[in-house]
Amino acid sequence: MLSAGRFYQPITRQWGKWAPIFKVMAVLWMVLALFMALPWILLLIEQDSDALAFGVSILIVLAAVALSWGATWRVSIELKPWQMFMLTTTSWVTISGFASLPLVLGAPQLSFTNAVFESVSAITTTGSTVLVGIDFLSDGLKLWRGIMQWLGGIGIIVMGIAILPFLKVGGMRLFHTESSDWSDKVMPRTGGIAKATLSIYCGLTFLAMLSYWLGGMTLLDAIVHAMTSLATGGFANTDASFGMYAEQPALMWMGSFFMLCGALPFVLYIRFLRGSPGSLVKDQQVQGLLLLLLVVILALTGWRMWYGTPPFEALTHVAFNVISVVTTTGYASDDYTLWGPLAGVAFFYLTFVGGCSGSTSGGMKIFRFQVAAIMLRNQLRFLVHSNGVFSSRYNGHPLTDEVSRGVVAFSFFFFLTVAGLALGLAVMGLDITTALSGAATAVANVGPGLGNIIGPSGNFATLPDAAKWLLCLGMLMGRLEILTVLVLLTPMFWRQ
Repeated sequence: MLSAGRFYQPITRQWGKWAPIFKVMAVLWMVLALFMALPWILLLIEQDSDALAFGVSILIVLAAVALSWGATWRVSIELKPWQMFMLTTTSWVTISGFASLPLVLGAPQLSFTNAVFESVSAITTTGSTVLVGIDFLSDGLKLWRGIMQWLGGIGIIVMGIAILPFLKVGGMRLFHTESSDWSDKVMPRTGGIAKATLSIYCGLTFLAMLSYWLGGMTLLDAIVHAMTSLATGGFANTDASFGMYAEQPALMWMGSFFMLCGALPFVLYIRFLRGSPGSLVKDQQVQGLLLLLLVVILALTGWRMWYGTPPFEALTHVAFNVISVVTTTGYASDDYTLWGPLAGVAFFYLTFVGGCSGSTSGGMKIFRFQVAAIMLRNQLRFLVHSNGVFSSRYNGHPLTDEVSRGVVAFSFFFFLTVAGLALGLAVMGLDITTALSGAATAVANVGPGLGNIIGPSGNFATLPDAAKWLLCLGMLMGRLEILTVLVLLTPMFWRQ
């Protein structure tokens, strides 16, 4: 007969492996509860009934924090790679779940499926929505939607700079070819990078809020749009999205500027402020992104002018919507699917691009296309000169085999995930345009898809519940760089 000690020993050993994960998540949940208090206070001041929903939600989150912290407060936080993989995925899943509580308990009284879809879309900064009548939501819920995307945005940057490179996943791994990554060049410690990044993120958000407010938005609209612009999330305070300001070109250009700011590498902002003003313009990623935007905007502006749209109006709306899609923000000032077949196909292609690595934007990231182009060029040169030896460099650094393999692996699984999701959506009865663009917009974290249902003038409310859960999976996989999630499904991961 087994003694009690021998029976509990395996359980204690397993808990010892999981305890650091729960301790870190308790801290993250506490941060979520603190930010949840902001709309709660606003609703208390306005004496809105949604205050009760936020109050109950905060208590539920704090209860989870107390339980988790109480069980782990003596545990030291020394995470192994497998624990970081698990923490990265579970933290985003649990935070999305807790963030959905006000949407279930508040005035919208969304179903559990719809509430989780909305919160996953917010936290991953995708921007897809199931809400109808956003104009009539309480100020607290409007603010909460903006806060969720803002938190997701800073979480994405920190994850992309500090966590994913350590796990050898994600675009910032490319820059580890430089001496000890950024530590020797920018800040002395990772903590310093995180603090500097947060300061810049807050500063840009405040600048965007002030600009929008002075440009004519109400204070609440300015705050929410500032948060969702820098987070490249795309949630707005009306069903019309940014189309509410379609007749105010100054606000449109402000929106374009701040979306672009969110899509640039935040580490380069740190370098810029620390005395390297050429960092932003000399970076190969930034150059590639700006060149792509310039070419596409000029081409589509000419296309719209050909069909009679006044030049400045065409340029304003094309620039805004192209930047919105490429940076994966998802704002829409107009239904660009009505601009003709060329525009429809172009926007579908742009769905996959994304901004720069180390930014808040999703998508494949511009550097992967650049690395792929370098690999293709070398392969063509090798076909001509089979005995040649060709060196590859990116941003002034050697392009290692590790980075090349990472780009190929990510690209393969990215499109495989889109294809799998599209097939699943088609099985549920969705038409080919909705299925394919819905899968692409979820994995790329863009927001609106194509077609009459989930296009720029529609939303995701009418999709079957099963389709929404599938899209939630796609949004999380896309935001976590796919491989971070897929590795959890491998037997060798669990054998650790």
